Amino acid sequence: MKEEAKRLTQPDWKKWGPYVSNRQWGTVREDYSEDGEAWQSTTFDMARSKAWRWGEEGIGGISDNKQFLCFAPAFWNGKDKILKEIFFGLTNTQGNHGEDVKELFYYLDSSPTHSYLKMLYKYPQQAFPYEKLLAENARRTKLDAEYELIDTGVFDNNDYFDIFIEYAKSSEEDVLIRITAHNRGLISAPLSILPTLWFRNRWSWGYHDKQASISKVNDSALQVQEETLGSYMLYTENTAEWLFTENENNTVRLYDFDDEKKYYKDAFNEYIVNGQKDCVNPQNEGTKAAACYKFEIGAGGSVTIQLRLCRGSNAKPFEDFQKIFEQRINETDEFYRSLQKKILSADEKLIQRQAYAGLLWNKQFYDYNVNKWLKGDPAEPAPPPGHSTSRNLNWKHVNNADVISMPDKWEFPWYASWDLAFHCVSIALVDTDFAKQQLMMLTKEWYMHPNGQLPAYEWNFDDTNPPVHAWATWEVFKIDQQKNEGKADIPFLEAVFQKLLINFTWWVNRKDHNGSNIFSGGFLGLDNIGIFDRSMKLPSGMRMEQADGTSWMAMYALNMMHISLELALHNPVYEDMATKFFEHFLYIAGAIMNIMGPDDTGLWDQEDEFFYDELSLDSQRSVKLKLRSMVGLIPLFAVEVIKDDTLKKLPGFAARMQWFLEHRPELASLVSRWTEKGTDDKHLLSLLRGHRMKRILYRMLNETEFLSEFGIRSLSKSYEENPYVFQAGKEQFIVKYVPGESDSGMFGGNSNWRGPIWMPVNYLIIQSLLRFHDYYSDDFKIEYPTGSGNLLSLQEIAMKLGERLIHIFKSDDQGRRACFGDNEKFQTDPYFKDYLLFNEYFHGDCGKGLGASHQTGWTALVANLIRDHQVTER
Repeated sequence: MKEEAKRLTQPDWKKWGPYVSNRQWGTVREDYSEDGEAWQSTTFDMARSKAWRWGEEGIGGISDNKQFLCFAPAFWNGKDKILKEIFFGLTNTQGNHGEDVKELFYYLDSSPTHSYLKMLYKYPQQAFPYEKLLAENARRTKLDAEYELIDTGVFDNNDYFDIFIEYAKSSEEDVLIRITAHNRGLISAPLSILPTLWFRNRWSWGYHDKQASISKVNDSALQVQEETLGSYMLYTENTAEWLFTENENNTVRLYDFDDEKKYYKDAFNEYIVNGQKDCVNPQNEGTKAAACYKFEIGAGGSVTIQLRLCRGSNAKPFEDFQKIFEQRINETDEFYRSLQKKILSADEKLIQRQAYAGLLWNKQFYDYNVNKWLKGDPAEPAPPPGHSTSRNLNWKHVNNADVISMPDKWEFPWYASWDLAFHCVSIALVDTDFAKQQLMMLTKEWYMHPNGQLPAYEWNFDDTNPPVHAWATWEVFKIDQQKNEGKADIPFLEAVFQKLLINFTWWVNRKDHNGSNIFSGGFLGLDNIGIFDRSMKLPSGMRMEQADGTSWMAMYALNMMHISLELALHNPVYEDMATKFFEHFLYIAGAIMNIMGPDDTGLWDQEDEFFYDELSLDSQRSVKLKLRSMVGLIPLFAVEVIKDDTLKKLPGFAARMQWFLEHRPELASLVSRWTEKGTDDKHLLSLLRGHRMKRILYRMLNETEFLSEFGIRSLSKSYEENPYVFQAGKEQFIVKYVPGESDSGMFGGNSNWRGPIWMPVNYLIIQSLLRFHDYYSDDFKIEYPTGSGNLLSLQEIAMKLGERLIHIFKSDDQGRRACFGDNEKFQTDPYFKDYLLFNEYFHGDCGKGLGASHQTGWTALVANLIRDHQVTER
């Protein structure tokens, strides 16, 4: 067994990791305002002076898994107006397309246990252009592109530092730290580096005594003591000027109130930048400490700082330093070589490795007790009256304090349930135990609502995310089984399944408003893809019948049926559950095709041959919202293949299924070719018969509609020249294809499903095509692209779509990557061209990365696509 694989069997190796957020300010959990305006309540300007209640932020930071103690470096180029302790970015209202980090940093490597970590921060040598970024983005409209740091010109002459931050563990609680700064410019430049160690403030809120201290031992060592965490030492290879303060609010600066404390969180900023010498503690002790190194780095030169943070003491902390670093790097390489077969190109390996790195770096310790947050803390002033009803009032049971996979630790430093499900499918390729733990975690009683709802995200736990957890659970279960040479983790599958039964029931009771098996759910993660906000309250008597909501539930029923069948092979009691979900799927299938009676076609539009949402005006009148979007493609996801062999092993399920089909022939007839066996005696369950599937694919694979050079768009391109118009009384709603950033603030921020390419739904499309192919075999061919005359099997089409998505990141014949757009420095500069960002979504026409810039979460599915191509080609 490989060394890193061995460490994966020892949970304590994950005690330390990159669990520090990139942004704590501007989050809901730090907002104690009356109006719930989190972006205004705590700001970037406040961040350096405010001790956070629920977590910590830093640049490339690490902490223990309960975040008692944190480490992160800070920097100063001698020109900035503030010490660079955290990443700068714009709030939701400051950015012309919403919240946006305005820094350049890259996650380059991580082993699954974080025994080795590496990231890169590009720090300008000029004064950081804070005001320029604010002013230009304020000037620009939603019709303009975002104004990024690279656009300000600060990197034009290579006047910047490439700062590599690396960590290597000697053991579970022995972390080696290496910070290397390269001057990429043509002249020497000053740089101060402050490796900083601090305790999360747990003592100011009235629940814990202050039992933490950091003190100087000598010019090369600190003593660290905390009651729960124990005793640690921080060693530096070279002597340093040590600075000490307290991780406490600077109440004078924040609130114009003197609390008579002397040492505050922002002391190092005041000492380094403003020369205020009395702001640090001359007694060389506190709850925050930093070693201050000042360098003049020559043109093309570099400097390296080495430190060691370990439990207990080490008489010779740097004697084996280089050896351990080399070992961990080699072991990490060895681990990934075992996953990346020779058939992959060097560029594909680079893409996949950095996707894994970003996924693993985006773990964060997430602490949020909603009941305490709503009430306020006993040692703090009571929150204003409006705060107690500002957000998440129905989620007082939520008490989260875990390491969780985040979508993006700056732009989305909070978990989102359906994002997390996709993350787990990629995480499972490198660490199935963590993937399983994350899926189980969401179903725990301190996350999941007693009524069965899964929490959406901290801005509104009540929002409804698509129900993809059963799908993710099955995918992770199968990956885990493959990795364990066929051994199935039935207890995991059963544990999640039992909780998802409650969640499925919640959907049926809450989102099928009139018992018709047609589901709503609101925005369902698709933000402003609709004509109007689908989460808004409709006038009395009106309701939205959603093609995607209903299809997600059909998919959910099939996923639960599949899990039930697997569990029934080990415990026959689950045969009845499989029958339940089989029948429920048929009811949904019948409803989506025929919700108004025997002469209607339900949410399928016979004229356009596409699925649409339907707006029911009253019990007698309804109108289809005939907008061709991803909503109409989601019915593809509800597909399952059952083998005769499975039916023979589960005769109880087979008999009940046969009885139901015989007694409800009208439902059986709505399901694709149930009575006809496919290849190798297989049966197909889906929402689409052969003809309807062909008509959906006709549009989806049409380059004038959904098919882009880089995947499937979220809205038909036909609306670029001819926008869709919906007339509602005197009000007119217009939807236009927008391939890039949003031109609408409907869902705030950078939300935009009106044209760009999103990795998760593309991934589900590909998986669905492969399932259809499993039934139809190579004999069933579709024109690809539409109008080309080229006929391919569904498997071949799935592979072609995968290739298009991979080529968002992959270098073309000219060495250019679509994800970089037209930025020449990104495309050609040797210090940029191989460093990748895994964006939230991608331009529908050119493939440029857009939205959250480090949303490696669900975009990391490109690693799965590369793996799937590897398996298929072999």
